[in-house]
Amino acid sequence: MSLRCLTLAGSLLLAGALAFGAQPTVSWKLFPDSASSQSAKAETGKVDFLNACAVCHAAEPDRPGTMSLQFKYAGRLPAALEQRTDLTSEIVTYYVRHGIAMMPSFRKTELSDAQVAAIAAYLSRKGK
Repeated sequence: MSLRCLTLAGSLLLAGALAFGAQPTVSWKLFPDSASSQSAKAETGKVDFLNACAVCHAAEPDRPGTMSLQFKYAGRLPAALEQRTDLTSEIVTYYVRHGIAMMPSFRKTELSDAQVAAIAAYLSRKGK
């Protein structure tokens, strides 16, 4: 089959799919909006935070990480990580990978780099 026939066949298939309301799945946008990608990463990070971190760092007073930070900061900063506005992606990533005090470090087999980056984006977002 010649290249011309293949091109024609592909065009006909695409035209037929579009005629029945199918939307193409290919994005022609080479550089996605950074704001929308950051927002999507933060939303993914919220889910990852709830699955991996909230057991210790949720806003409830009985969580060990929250209790520890409440004692440490004595009201100068919020103890619940989701309420903090001073966290940066770098500091969140550091503590997730290295741990501190009673907080363990998380290996890449437990939380992938993408999950840690998403959690860091979620916790470091400004104007929460």
